[in-house]
Amino acid sequence: MVILARLATEFLERQGLAATTLRSYEFTLMPLLKEYGRWSIDILDRQLLVEYLNQITNISYTTHHRHQAVITALFNFAVQQDYIQSNPISNLKRRKPNREDGEHATDETVRYLIPEQLSILYRVVKKDARMSALVHLLHSSGARISEVLALDLAEINIDARKFQVVGKGNKTRWCFYSEDAANSLNYYLKYYRHLDHSALFTAEQPFSHLYSRLSYRGAYQSWTDLKSIEIQLQGIRFHDLRHTFATERVGLMGIEELRALMGHENIQTTLKYSKVTSQRAEQVAQLAFEQLSLSRS
Repeated sequence: MVILARLATEFLERQGLAATTLRSYEFTLMPLLKEYGRWSIDILDRQLLVEYLNQITNISYTTHHRHQAVITALFNFAVQQDYIQSNPISNLKRRKPNREDGEHATDETVRYLIPEQLSILYRVVKKDARMSALVHLLHSSGARISEVLALDLAEINIDARKFQVVGKGNKTRWCFYSEDAANSLNYYLKYYRHLDHSALFTAEQPFSHLYSRLSYRGAYQSWTDLKSIEIQLQGIRFHDLRHTFATERVGLMGIEELRALMGHENIQTTLKYSKVTSQRAEQVAQLAFEQLSLSRS
């Protein structure tokens, strides 16, 4: 029998957790442990955990989301350790803002990864050469997941670090990727890609042991498994890497150039990346202050 307190201890003692992250996890889990710390995790079912989350009413909805994300990650860890077969609050919907209390959604119209999330993501996928190459390629090129999974090895220009995809509207465009992405991709190609198939990203079928093109379902399963116990990555999608690519380039190139790289038919779709969120605006402002300070010194 594994009690909740033991599970939480093992969860918090994982390597690689920053001190600030550890304190945040401890603070978030403490109320749950006070109430159910001595309970076996086998009897902590969905109804009980939902009731626990519903009784937390003295915090903002964003903080409530964090509580739910931490508990979800905790039970994902329990599944990975084979303590339980499934997460009791898997796919639980998050609490919506309560307008009567003055809560409202943020102005984030585009979901993208901040540097801290990217750092965690790259650390997590490093253990899976195929997923590391896929994530590097998506983030570096801005291509859609469907476009990358449709690629054959022969369609990659290794020397020029570029490839051509067929996007929406059956239109072709060139995508380019970084040296870091090239290193990750080359490592995957050399040691892990199956040679008996033309696809860039391949997979071995579990029963027939035949090689095939990596499907979206297979990629999504690997993606979900790798990031399941990192609460900073909860809710992050493959497509958010494309958004990250675009937001990182706003202001560094003309809107038409960005439109061409993204493969947008309508310029209005590209312009949404110019409407940066409050968080992104603050980051840009602080960077500008630092640059101005350096130029004056």
